[in-house]
Amino acid sequence: MNRYVFTAAIIFILSAQTNAQTSITPLTGLVDSADYFLQKGLAEKEKGRRLESLKNFEKAADYDTENKAITSELASAYHDLRKYNQARMMYIKLVDMGEATPANLKMVVQLSFQLKQHDDVLVYARRLKKSYPAEKVSYYMGKVNYDTDNYGEAIKYLGEAAKEDPTNAEVPYLIARSYADMMNYKQAIPYFKKAIELDPSQNYWIYELGLICYAMHDDQNALKYIIEAGDKGYKKTSDYMENLGIAYLNVGNLDEGVGILKEILVKRPSDMNILNMVAEAYYYKRKYKEAIEYWDKVLEYDNENASSLYMIGMSYQKMGGGENKQKGIQLCDKAIEMDPSLAVYKQKKMMAGL
Repeated sequence: MNRYVFTAAIIFILSAQTNAQTSITPLTGLVDSADYFLQKGLAEKEKGRRLESLKNFEKAADYDTENKAITSELASAYHDLRKYNQARMMYIKLVDMGEATPANLKMVVQLSFQLKQHDDVLVYARRLKKSYPAEKVSYYMGKVNYDTDNYGEAIKYLGEAAKEDPTNAEVPYLIARSYADMMNYKQAIPYFKKAIELDPSQNYWIYELGLICYAMHDDQNALKYIIEAGDKGYKKTSDYMENLGIAYLNVGNLDEGVGILKEILVKRPSDMNILNMVAEAYYYKRKYKEAIEYWDKVLEYDNENASSLYMIGMSYQKMGGGENKQKGIQLCDKAIEMDPSLAVYKQKKMMAGL
């Protein structure tokens, strides 16, 4: 054999062996590195050094992205460190890798719920329930449907949730809100009451029930629940006090109602709505001078307010006496000139006198 050819053959063989070795070595190194950082992360986790353990698990994942043990540790570490979005993605990855255990599916549902990923809540909750029928997922599905204004489905799943956990006060509350949002107040009331019975500390729920009663013209209960909400710590904002004042007026308690509304006017002296309410309250209690006083205040801020001028005219007429009656008629006629639509009230009055 020619020496030159023989030497070339040896070089070719050695070169092939070298290339084969270098192509295998990095793969072995990647696996070793993934395991090295995984073990280092587990050691840091054992010491309670959660942030350091996460750093090592992330390094391990850089070497092996499809390792179930690494993915599981990443999911747990992200969750413990309140990196909830990253944790959610890792738990979803675990499920996709075949680890669709009840624990992993529940974590996906809970984290998706917490992060308002509504579609994923429904998808994984259904999957969890189908694979593990004993799991309680109805609350999550009911709440998501409520949050997306799908009230029919919300009521259905929340009804199931009430059976799964009869102590969860938020379940009847959400059913109540579903009915209330559809303006079906009659159906809402028993669920509000049930929710409050389960958790009497929820003063906002009590306040809402008061407003629902107000909307249904159940004035006595409206006042009762609004007062109770305030007694249990509901913040007495201007809106709260205004509604409380109206509630007192609606049950015929003029002094309490007007007293509260006057306190609001100290801070909001040109609040036209409050001024009109006080004037009307006095008018319907036949305190016409006081009514005129507050409609005059309306005219101070808006001298083209024809309806207030008309009611001042009506108040003078109600006060009686020829002079008052004549003045009242003149004021009403002037108001009608300003706003012809007010003539309908004059016509109704004439018809009533027949």
